[in-house]
Amino acid sequence: MGAVRTKRMPRAVREQQMLDAAVRIFGRRGYMAASMDEIAELAGVSKPLVYLYLNSKEDLFTACIRREAAALTEAVRTGVRRDLPADRQLWDGLRAFFAYTAEHPDGWSVLHLQARTHGEMFAAEVAAMREEIVAFVTQLIAAAARAAHCDPDLPEREVAGLAEALVGAAESLAAWANATPGVTARQSAATLMNFAWAGLGNLMNGRPWTPPAAGD
Repeated sequence: MGAVRTKRMPRAVREQQMLDAAVRIFGRRGYMAASMDEIAELAGVSKPLVYLYLNSKEDLFTACIRREAAALTEAVRTGVRRDLPADRQLWDGLRAFFAYTAEHPDGWSVLHLQARTHGEMFAAEVAAMREEIVAFVTQLIAAAARAAHCDPDLPEREVAGLAEALVGAAESLAAWANATPGVTARQSAATLMNFAWAGLGNLMNGRPWTPPAAGD
């Protein structure tokens, strides 16, 4: 094990250093396989100091989830200009989402894979972030319906379902893009826009697809 650096620095800076190391280890090795010794070594601190600052492995993982979730949500929100048309807002939001997940693959692994599979407490932290993003997308779809002047009273349940489907597709596509060399954030955003917005555009313009009659 390498020597631990002992240079003094503000607690907030040191804590972020620990979280950086923890996100990297959790994201690459998984929650169960990650060790506090490994995290402390990567952060350049002693293991007792990690416990002093962040109490336990569970608390450390929770802190990682909360930090990464807040950063992802903020990236999406700040990437969107609310004075633009709904399709442009969605495009900018998707580009911001895919850019962030591509630039922070370990953080995305913590949110999308690790947190969801290692206990209800961790999954609930991610669910809170996801609900905020779904609510944001729901607002975009509802605004697009109003702007189209065709169905300003699009059923709330249908809008909510469309938002859930779009966010779920974005999550899956981000995981695929991060595992596929050469796929850019712009390409991922364009793929999802082509997949989703054409259908949304038809719906907004009063041309929804309807299922065949029962038995067909």
